[in-house]
Amino acid sequence: MPTSDTELLASARAGDRAALERLLERHQGRVFRFGMKMCGGEDDAKDVLQETLLAAARNIRDFRGASAVSTWLYTIARSFCIKKRRTSKFAPERLESLDTPGGEAQAVPDAARGPEEELAGRQVQAALQDAISALDPMYREVLVLRDVEGLSASEVAGILGLSVEAVKSRLHRARLAVRERVAPVLGAPAPAAEPGCPDVVELFSRHLEGEISGDVCASLEAHLARCGRCRARCDSLRATLSLCSRAGPEVPARVEQSVRDALRRFLEAPPA
Repeated sequence: MPTSDTELLASARAGDRAALERLLERHQGRVFRFGMKMCGGEDDAKDVLQETLLAAARNIRDFRGASAVSTWLYTIARSFCIKKRRTSKFAPERLESLDTPGGEAQAVPDAARGPEEELAGRQVQAALQDAISALDPMYREVLVLRDVEGLSASEVAGILGLSVEAVKSRLHRARLAVRERVAPVLGAPAPAAEPGCPDVVELFSRHLEGEISGDVCASLEAHLARCGRCRARCDSLRATLSLCSRAGPEVPARVEQSVRDALRRFLEAPPA
């Protein structure tokens, strides 16, 4: 029985319905998380997931594996997310612009810190979702694909039709904006840098993407070793990215069943 994506894809393209269902179900969690982050509501995410899987099933014979299956599905899902955002009731009333001064999101209020760790965890996750949702979609999709889903910058560039440089530029802006919102909820308000300090948060983000030289990296490390304020700022970004990388919500059972039923109805329908 085929098990890898490559094997399942080959079998699916040859007409093996079971292999196709298995392949799409394997990736449905990623597509659903992407829909949740980009559209903001479970119903919209369910629609994105269903339309994506149906489109993939419809076009599976034309997909020859030039990219990873997940990359192909994200590309399809993105097109449905763009359509969905135009009419979704969950679309934020105001998107934060990162292209104008003062465009970064204002910090959310501190969450109550008590013994109920589960509640605190939900508050942090809610703050993270709010921060991501407040981003303009052009920045949000880069952050979600790179820092939530863990794709490489080159993979993100392929999905979005951008250069790797453009992806990284948007990513740095998005990371800084999300950090500003989430840091207070983490209990790390990240004090302002002292006059004369470098922009360590952006430098650290660029370091994560391999964009700064060894000399600049060494200089950054030396500065962080002696400047507690800048070190706290970098720590807050590191904590924010750690939150982003944690697994998002699983596909709810009712959503999974509904999408599976729709997919099977499509597969069982007689050829047109």
